[in-house]
Amino acid sequence: MEEFAVVLVESTSQAMRLENLLHMDGIQSKLIPVPRFLSSSCGNCLRIDLSSIEAVKKVIEKHHFANASVEIVQM
Repeated sequence: MEEFAVVLVESTSQAMRLENLLHMDGIQSKLIPVPRFLSSSCGNCLRIDLSSIEAVKKVIEKHHFANASVEIVQM
C-alpha cells in the first residue's frame, strides 16, 4: 500500500496557482484527480510527498488559500 498526501483546494485554478508557488519554493507536487473517497469542492488536488507536508502548509498559510486542507492517503 502506498502512502502520500494530497492538498484539497476549492478550484482547479487554486490548485494550479498553488502548484506554481510550491514549484517556486522547490517543493514537488503533481495535479491529480481527487481520490473518490475524499470530498472536495474541486475535482483536482495536488499530490505531495509526506516529507513536504509542513512546508506546504506554510505556503498555504502565507498565500491565504482559504479552506485548503492536507490529507494523508493510502492506496
